[in-house]
Amino acid sequence: MPNTVSDQITDSVTQANTTVLGQAPAQALGTLYQTAAAASGLALQNAVHAQQNQYAMSNAVAVGGINQLFSSPTAASAAASTKIDAGFEGILTKLGTLLTDRQGGGSR
Repeated sequence: MPNTVSDQITDSVTQANTTVLGQAPAQALGTLYQTAAAASGLALQNAVHAQQNQYAMSNAVAVGGINQLFSSPTAASAAASTKIDAGFEGILTKLGTLLTDRQGGGSR
């Protein structure tokens, strides 16, 4: 049994190892680029989904507000605002009278 290995076998193994070591950086970068592309794609999908949910919520709030406006009785609202205005005018009249009396009493 010989103690030496054929030069052809040694060259073949060396070339196979060199090929593997030469291709490793390219494969690693390819895997890195694919992973980064997949992650950024998922991030964009999540952003679009969140934006769609926000639009749906905004529309629901707008519809709820409009429904509330349409369901309020307008006659009752008008009557209440008229009473508030009348009460406010009465208060202003009383304040004006008090100020006039006060000014008249202070000049005596």
